[in-house]
Amino acid sequence: MSVNSANSSANNAAPVQPARQSRGQNQNSDEIDLGYLLAICLDHKWLIIVVTLIVALLGYTYATLATPIYRADALLQVEQGQNNLSSLEMSVVGQEQTASSTQSEILRSRMIMGRAAEQAGLDLVVTPNYFPVIGAAMVRMGTGRPSFAQGSEHVWAGDTIAVEDLQVDQALSGQPLTIEITEANSYRLLDQTGRELGVGRAGQRYLSETPYIELLVSQINAPVNVQFTVLKRTDAQMIGNLQGRFEVASRGRDTGILELALQGPDRQELVRSLNAIADVYLVQNINRQAAEAESRLEFLEQQTPVIQGDLNSAENRLNDYRASQDSVDLSFETRTMLERLVALESELNQLEIQESELSQRFTPSHPSYQTLLEKRAQLERERARLESQTDNLPETQRQVLRLNRDVEVSQAIYMQMLNATQELRIARAGTVGNVRILDDAVAGSSPIAPRKNLIIVISLMAGVMLGLMIVLLRHMLRRGVESVDQLQALGLQVYATIPLSERQRRLFDRFKDRKWRHRIRAAFGNTMADTMGKARQFRRAKEENGVLALVDPSDLAIEALRSLRTSLHFAMLEAGNKRLMLTGPSPAVGKSFISANLAAICAQSGQRVLLIDADLRKGHIHRSFKGESAQGLSDYLVGDCSLDTVLRGTEQSGLDYIARGTAPPNPSELLMTQRFAQFLDDVESQYDLVIIDTPPALAVTDAAVVGKLVGTTLMITRFRENPVNEIERSLEQLENAGVVVKGSILNAIERTASSYYGYGYGYGYYHYAYKSDSD
Repeated sequence: MSVNSANSSANNAAPVQPARQSRGQNQNSDEIDLGYLLAICLDHKWLIIVVTLIVALLGYTYATLATPIYRADALLQVEQGQNNLSSLEMSVVGQEQTASSTQSEILRSRMIMGRAAEQAGLDLVVTPNYFPVIGAAMVRMGTGRPSFAQGSEHVWAGDTIAVEDLQVDQALSGQPLTIEITEANSYRLLDQTGRELGVGRAGQRYLSETPYIELLVSQINAPVNVQFTVLKRTDAQMIGNLQGRFEVASRGRDTGILELALQGPDRQELVRSLNAIADVYLVQNINRQAAEAESRLEFLEQQTPVIQGDLNSAENRLNDYRASQDSVDLSFETRTMLERLVALESELNQLEIQESELSQRFTPSHPSYQTLLEKRAQLERERARLESQTDNLPETQRQVLRLNRDVEVSQAIYMQMLNATQELRIARAGTVGNVRILDDAVAGSSPIAPRKNLIIVISLMAGVMLGLMIVLLRHMLRRGVESVDQLQALGLQVYATIPLSERQRRLFDRFKDRKWRHRIRAAFGNTMADTMGKARQFRRAKEENGVLALVDPSDLAIEALRSLRTSLHFAMLEAGNKRLMLTGPSPAVGKSFISANLAAICAQSGQRVLLIDADLRKGHIHRSFKGESAQGLSDYLVGDCSLDTVLRGTEQSGLDYIARGTAPPNPSELLMTQRFAQFLDDVESQYDLVIIDTPPALAVTDAAVVGKLVGTTLMITRFRENPVNEIERSLEQLENAGVVVKGSILNAIERTASSYYGYGYGYGYYHYAYKSDSD
């Protein structure tokens, strides 16, 4: 027995395994055949290109319609180590200036943001009611009101309104209100539910007591019915809006330079808001510096009278003692010791002041506090050493030394207090803080978002990935038979592999058109489906008329069928009769195409051939011969016609056919009658070969009924359409009915890159609704 498989390039496959190896791999290999995946993508390159273009177009549309976002920036300097009174600042030992990160958090604080938002006027928001989706973009492009939008509530280019002030009750804060233009310079105010709150005119303040609303619209330049949304933001909304768009970062390391940035769609608002943030921050810094100077000045003014009293008391004691001792002078050695003691007392006094300030910031265990304590202890030891030396002096010298020390120490402290008080007063009057604005806010002329070029590139990449995903998912979900080996693994001998011809492709397209019309009919009704499909249906009907073997005998599909004719000649020698049944697992596998053309080819070899359309529901063999379905097999079986009436001749000598007849309500019951069996016996005696085209085996039981009466049964499978388990299921169904399938035909093989790789199985089986066709 000869089996023609010359046109197949297939791989070995196990019949029921869920995975399939590519060429050159072992049965249990888990490796992915990248060459096969690439071939699949090449086969569907146009689908990938179309998906890519659609996604890129969507990305471009988004980039065009999206609201442009601008960025404004400003520079601040936080001066490190800046002191208003460098000589008398009394700075804490080891204390560092506030870090930039701290200043950044201060800038983001509600204290700064709240005051800046109020200063920039962010509490009042007026939003035009644009046309959906494209309205804002059209206004940005300067598109005026089109004719179809006359009288609508949407805002177009040139429609403006100026709202100077809005004050509302606490309950209406954060709630949008609608201003609808009623006539020239007049409007009405609506709440969220559309309820009218009142009417007003441009230039006049609108006032409502219940609920409390105070609104001033200074100018209206919009036609009637146009609407604007006005909103009085709450403090939380203002601060949240500003904080969400604000950024602050340090420029360099330890430079003290802060870059402030703000993003938003309105360039003027960005500049106004960012300048407000910088100004508020600068003012609060100055106020803070002035407050520190004020607190120190208050301390000095309180201590100065006390020090002055101590000085006067010390001078009086010194003068009294000298008067009692007749003006005692100090020796050079005693004078030197006195100057050193005065210096030590002055330093200790400075440390005491520093300790009082440091104790308010740190605990005694802090390193800075410990350093101060160590320095004070060292000075006290030095003072104790000098005082011990004074004990060796004569009593008069010792007493004068102590009194002079008290006077000079008190005098030094007093002068220091007076100088510090004067300089703090000057500092308070001219406090500038340690922050200055280097660059005022400037908004860029080009938007930072959306970035059209980047969006288009990303869209192209996403489109390619989506296209590849769709192609690979479709392949995974539709893993039909791709090789002869897969059919042979099911125990089926492959008698022929038929390449896909253009005529057969159009027949498959007709089947797709029918499913498409059913979907349109379900969604939009019969009228829409008939109107949309009428022209295509007429063209398909004209193209499918005729038998390819008679119209184009040199087609590759016809050459493959000639090889099938030779193989069948030897295969049917062992059969019990001259009847050949062609069936398939599912619709649209090419049964009728192969049946009609195989019958014509066998007739061309000199045989008398009868082609029977046993698909009583939807058979259409009569169309191939430009005939009608009436007066066919079903009419004969019910006794309405004689055998001579249903037999029809064709233009091919030796070839006759029988149409399906009028669609009956019980096709399977008619085929199970004795009259049908007798009919086959009668026609077999008149012809050399009887070819019977039957419905799909999985759809209905007609094929199983007819298969019991024929000697040879072939299963037609369509390349990449019928999964292996679907074919296996149809074979089981026929075998359970006692029908032995002799072999199979792999139909509609396409010349594609991936067809060189027999790769993959499908899963599951289809559910078919196989109803009668009225045509």
